[in-house]
Amino acid sequence: MSADTLIQRLSRLDSCALSDALDRMGLSGIVVGLLPMTVTRKIAGRVVTVKLEAHTDSGTAAGPAIHLGARAIEQSSAGDIIAVEQSTGIVAGCWGGILSVGAKLHGVAGVIAEGLVRDVDEARGLDFPVYARGATALTARGRVRECETGGTIVIGGVSLRSGDFALADSTGTVILPAEKAESILAVAEQIAAREFAMAGDLMAGASVTTVMGHAYERMLAS
Repeated sequence: MSADTLIQRLSRLDSCALSDALDRMGLSGIVVGLLPMTVTRKIAGRVVTVKLEAHTDSGTAAGPAIHLGARAIEQSSAGDIIAVEQSTGIVAGCWGGILSVGAKLHGVAGVIAEGLVRDVDEARGLDFPVYARGATALTARGRVRECETGGTIVIGGVSLRSGDFALADSTGTVILPAEKAESILAVAEQIAAREFAMAGDLMAGASVTTVMGHAYERMLAS
């Protein structure tokens, strides 16, 4: 199945249905605590990863100086999500306003960040979704720098690679490994369909006790 088709299916779901699917399948992938810092619009797409490190003379970054996140924007296709890991423990922004402008112009769907971000109002004015741990005015300059683009990173204890899939909404962020995305989506779609039917039963006059009874409690079992 093509990536575009998977993304279309993913965008019709929410983090809760995906979380329930992962529970049923015994898989991890739920990231807790990333907040919609700018706009609350859901984002869903393929991931391009960025890993940051402490900015020290002994760091591993090599080659000409380039601002963190710039490579990821250039490597992204329209609709991709940039995922940034800034887990150094240093308080500094891992994404900022000029990057948001560049990403928006490039067609990037949004950003998910294990770390703090800057220029929240600017990204909000662009209607550009950024999900992160929080905000800071402190610059990355002299504090953190990019050490890898396109590799494996960790966000909220969940490993992800460029080419994996992600969804973020106001409830949570979910990571789907590329090789398991289709099977996870199939289970999530089944769960979402059941819940849609249950809501229909309530609208038709069924009691909450009846609808939220034994069938709901066992919904993840099969």
